[in-house]
Amino acid sequence: MRFLRRDSTETTDTASDTAVEVTAADAQKGRTPGKGRPTPKRTEAAGRRRGPVPPPPRTQREAFKRMRGNKQSKEERRAAAAERRQRMLSGEEKYLLPRDRGPVKAYIRDLVDARRNLMGLFMPLAILVFVALLTPSPVIQQYATLLTTFMLLAMIVEGFVLGRLVTKRVRAKFPTEPIKGLSIGWYSFIRASQLRKLRVPKPRLKAGDPVR
Repeated sequence: MRFLRRDSTETTDTASDTAVEVTAADAQKGRTPGKGRPTPKRTEAAGRRRGPVPPPPRTQREAFKRMRGNKQSKEERRAAAAERRQRMLSGEEKYLLPRDRGPVKAYIRDLVDARRNLMGLFMPLAILVFVALLTPSPVIQQYATLLTTFMLLAMIVEGFVLGRLVTKRVRAKFPTEPIKGLSIGWYSFIRASQLRKLRVPKPRLKAGDPVR
């Protein structure tokens, strides 16, 4: 029995010495020894950070209170979203989309909004053509097709002229800014083809107002 005990002790000491030697060798080579346990998954770590899950409501009154709290948070989020949209419509730089930010884009919008553009009738014209195509009369469909073709050609010409005019005035207003004529022309065309009430942000000038 004493011989067996001595053997087990020697075995334990030998294993400990081997572990120490392996750890020392890893440290000399610049390697970090293993942790001896698997790395937790990201979901498990996130669950630990969030803390314990709240217990289910014990009474109907407690459940109603929790539901009411969630409802208030949804209402607050809706109110915050409505406020952001309102500020975006008013033209606040912080809440605008990246394509609408900057003094150059604001000046382009003013130039377009101060003009009466034929392109603003694009959406009503599309609705009119759709209704005309649903009618059984071929005469109405023919006249609607001719009117649509004429209006589209006129809008294309007006968009080309508007793009050149806006680009020229923007380059004169901002001589140090890198101005791309195609980008400015397209931005002006998209702005002018929308109804005035649906433009985002809302127009600061009325049709006919001077642009400074």
